[in-house]
Amino acid sequence: MYNSIILAADGSEHSYRAAEQAAALAHFSDHCTVTILFVPSRDKSRGAALQAERLAAVQRERQEKLGRHEALFKEKGIPYTILVKDGDPGPAIVKYANDHKADLVILGSRGLNNLQQFVLGSVSHKVMKRTNCPVMIVK
Repeated sequence: MYNSIILAADGSEHSYRAAEQAAALAHFSDHCTVTILFVPSRDKSRGAALQAERLAAVQRERQEKLGRHEALFKEKGIPYTILVKDGDPGPAIVKYANDHKADLVILGSRGLNNLQQFVLGSVSHKVMKRTNCPVMIVK
Protein backbone atom coordinates (compact mmCIF):
# COMPACT_ATOMS: atom_id res chain seq x y z
CA MET A 1 0.00 0.00 0.00
CA TYR A 2 2.56 2.61 1.14
CA ASN A 3 6.32 2.37 0.69
CA SER A 4 7.31 5.73 2.12
CA ILE A 5 5.53 7.50 4.97
CA ILE A 6 6.75 10.78 6.38
CA LEU A 7 5.76 11.44 9.96
CA ALA A 8 6.19 15.12 10.79
CA ALA A 9 6.74 15.06 14.55
CA ASP A 10 7.19 17.72 17.21
CA GLY A 11 6.76 15.66 20.37
CA SER A 12 3.23 16.84 21.16
CA GLU A 13 0.31 14.56 22.04
CA HIS A 14 -1.17 15.15 18.58
CA SER A 15 2.18 14.17 17.10
CA TYR A 16 2.26 10.94 19.08
CA ARG A 17 -1.24 10.03 17.91
CA ALA A 18 -0.03 10.68 14.35
CA ALA A 19 2.88 8.30 15.07
CA GLU A 20 0.40 5.63 16.14
CA GLN A 21 -1.44 6.03 12.82
CA ALA A 22 1.83 5.87 10.87
CA ALA A 23 2.80 2.68 12.73
CA ALA A 24 -0.59 1.10 12.03
CA LEU A 25 -0.40 1.87 8.30
CA ALA A 26 3.23 0.80 8.00
CA HIS A 27 2.46 -2.45 9.80
CA PHE A 28 0.11 -3.48 6.97
CA SER A 29 2.59 -2.68 4.19
CA ASP A 30 5.33 -5.16 3.38
CA HIS A 31 8.15 -2.77 2.52
CA CYS A 32 7.13 0.48 4.16
CA THR A 33 9.63 2.72 5.87
CA VAL A 34 8.75 5.69 8.04
CA THR A 35 10.82 8.84 8.10
CA ILE A 36 10.28 10.79 11.31
CA LEU A 37 10.88 14.38 10.28
CA PHE A 38 11.70 16.80 13.10
CA VAL A 39 12.06 20.54 12.45
CA PRO A 40 13.21 22.18 15.72
CA SER A 41 12.49 25.78 16.59
CA ARG A 42 14.92 28.15 14.91
CA ASP A 43 17.82 29.89 16.58
CA LYS A 44 19.16 32.98 14.86
CA SER A 45 22.70 32.66 16.27
CA ARG A 46 25.41 32.20 13.65
CA GLY A 47 28.76 31.95 15.52
CA ALA A 48 30.65 28.63 15.23
CA ALA A 49 30.73 28.09 19.00
CA LEU A 50 27.04 28.91 19.24
CA GLN A 51 26.28 26.59 16.33
CA ALA A 52 28.07 23.70 18.07
CA GLU A 53 25.98 24.38 21.18
CA ARG A 54 22.89 24.58 18.98
CA LEU A 55 23.60 21.15 17.44
CA ALA A 56 23.96 19.60 20.90
CA ALA A 57 20.75 21.32 22.02
CA VAL A 58 18.87 20.06 18.94
CA GLN A 59 20.02 16.48 19.62
CA ARG A 60 18.85 16.73 23.25
CA GLU A 61 15.52 18.25 22.12
CA ARG A 62 15.06 15.51 19.52
CA GLN A 63 15.73 12.73 22.04
CA GLU A 64 13.47 14.35 24.61
CA LYS A 65 10.56 15.00 22.27
CA LEU A 66 10.73 11.93 20.03
CA GLY A 67 11.79 9.19 22.45
CA ARG A 68 8.24 7.91 22.74
CA HIS A 69 7.82 7.93 18.97
CA GLU A 70 11.01 5.89 18.50
CA ALA A 71 9.96 3.39 21.16
CA LEU A 72 6.64 2.85 19.36
CA PHE A 73 8.32 1.96 16.06
CA LYS A 74 10.97 -0.21 17.74
CA GLU A 75 8.31 -2.11 19.68
CA LYS A 76 6.33 -2.84 16.51
CA GLY A 77 9.43 -3.70 14.46
CA ILE A 78 8.73 -1.01 11.86
CA PRO A 79 11.77 0.36 10.01
CA TYR A 80 12.21 4.07 10.59
CA THR A 81 14.75 6.83 10.32
CA ILE A 82 14.86 10.16 12.08
CA LEU A 83 15.74 13.23 10.09
CA VAL A 84 16.28 16.68 11.56
CA LYS A 85 15.74 19.57 9.16
CA ASP A 86 16.37 23.24 9.75
CA GLY A 87 13.91 25.90 8.70
CA ASP A 88 10.28 26.84 8.95
CA PRO A 89 8.34 23.60 9.67
CA GLY A 90 5.65 23.90 6.98
CA PRO A 91 7.92 24.59 4.00
CA ALA A 92 10.60 22.17 5.27
CA ILE A 93 8.09 19.31 5.47
CA VAL A 94 6.60 20.14 2.05
CA LYS A 95 10.03 20.35 0.39
CA TYR A 96 11.19 17.05 1.86
CA ALA A 97 7.96 15.24 0.99
CA ASN A 98 7.93 16.53 -2.59
CA ASP A 99 11.66 16.03 -3.18
CA HIS A 100 11.50 12.43 -1.93
CA LYS A 101 8.19 11.56 -3.60
CA ALA A 102 6.58 10.39 -0.37
CA ASP A 103 3.49 8.23 -0.57
CA LEU A 104 1.90 9.83 2.50
CA VAL A 105 2.60 12.57 5.04
CA ILE A 106 1.11 12.19 8.51
CA LEU A 107 1.13 14.94 11.10
CA GLY A 108 -0.81 16.04 14.11
CA SER A 109 -3.06 19.05 14.21
CA ARG A 110 -1.90 21.89 16.43
CA GLY A 111 -5.25 23.12 17.62
CA LEU A 112 -4.66 26.81 16.99
CA ASN A 113 -7.54 29.07 17.96
CA ASN A 114 -9.24 31.00 15.13
CA LEU A 115 -7.22 34.19 15.60
CA GLN A 116 -3.87 32.35 15.69
CA GLN A 117 -4.79 30.34 12.63
CA PHE A 118 -5.81 33.49 10.75
CA VAL A 119 -2.62 35.38 11.66
CA LEU A 120 -0.07 32.53 11.62
CA GLY A 121 -1.59 29.78 9.55
CA SER A 122 -1.07 26.22 10.68
CA VAL A 123 1.71 23.86 9.68
CA SER A 124 -0.83 21.16 8.87
CA HIS A 125 -2.75 23.51 6.58
CA LYS A 126 0.42 24.55 4.73
CA VAL A 127 1.50 20.93 4.31
CA MET A 128 -1.94 19.81 3.16
CA LYS A 129 -2.14 22.54 0.51
CA ARG A 130 1.38 22.21 -0.92
CA THR A 131 2.45 18.56 -0.93
CA ASN A 132 2.11 16.38 -4.01
CA CYS A 133 0.95 13.35 -2.01
CA PRO A 134 -1.93 12.59 0.35
CA VAL A 135 -1.75 14.11 3.84
CA MET A 136 -3.31 12.67 6.99
CA ILE A 137 -3.91 15.15 9.81
CA VAL A 138 -4.50 13.47 13.16
CA LYS A 139 -6.42 15.19 15.97
